[in-house]
Amino acid sequence: MPSDAPLLGAHCSIAGGLENALYTAHAYGCTALQMFTKNARTWAETPLSPEAAAAFDHARSETGITEIASHTPYLINLAGPDPTTRKRSNRALREELIRSSALKIPYAVLHPGSHGGAGEAEGMERITTAVNRLFSEVPDLSTRLLLETTAGQGHGIGHTFEQLAALLSEIDAAVPIGVCLDTSHIFAAGYDIRTRSDYEHTLSEFDRIIGLNRLFLIHLNDSKVEFGGRVDRHAHIGQGRIGIEAFEFIMRDERLARIPKVIETPKEKGERDWDEINLSVLRRLWKG
Repeated sequence: MPSDAPLLGAHCSIAGGLENALYTAHAYGCTALQMFTKNARTWAETPLSPEAAAAFDHARSETGITEIASHTPYLINLAGPDPTTRKRSNRALREELIRSSALKIPYAVLHPGSHGGAGEAEGMERITTAVNRLFSEVPDLSTRLLLETTAGQGHGIGHTFEQLAALLSEIDAAVPIGVCLDTSHIFAAGYDIRTRSDYEHTLSEFDRIIGLNRLFLIHLNDSKVEFGGRVDRHAHIGQGRIGIEAFEFIMRDERLARIPKVIETPKEKGERDWDEINLSVLRRLWKG
């Protein structure tokens, strides 16, 4: 890709080795990517061998892709009321950040969690306490933790900009922290981006409440759910309830040009390569 290509990529599989995510992204012409560093649906940890780290580093050098985000395991819930789950979650996040730091991955994306009925204030305090303790106990972590905007499903935390700002304000200044914005999630949570005026208003609100300087990654996903539906269901770019224009606004917004953007659109079986299709659509929008 040319040097002025957008920082654009996809969530890529690590099947067969962590380095394969980089090679897959490179084959798609990506300049960024998101990946898991272990099986995201189990508590079991996968030790990072020196050989695996070396292979990943070699692949990064070969592909030239440095804008990389890991996504933390789905089971993690720092905000929940169950002490066993919280203990497992704290350990899993700790191991993820140690592993991502060893791999020199710049960002790790975390869903803030669900308070499980215990109340928003209690859930948020559990999150910030856990993050502060982790970075205090393991001070040499280099990966920046990104709190992801959520759709507002159930007792989930992170579906308002105010919630995220409150979390950031209670996390120690020395902690490398930031935000990952997901287009499908904010739309489901009630932040409209379908028209130019709505897009500008939502971006302005994000900047006023959180700050664009705290935004380090964008998930580009259309939504199967109607505006304000508060359910997390991703759709292909331009084929959901958000529509194509919003993604053109984002791809051509100079304020967001240096922020990596990755798709998490459905991986559907069949003859059509939907990652290729979605990335091609976004590149066309960027070119105008």
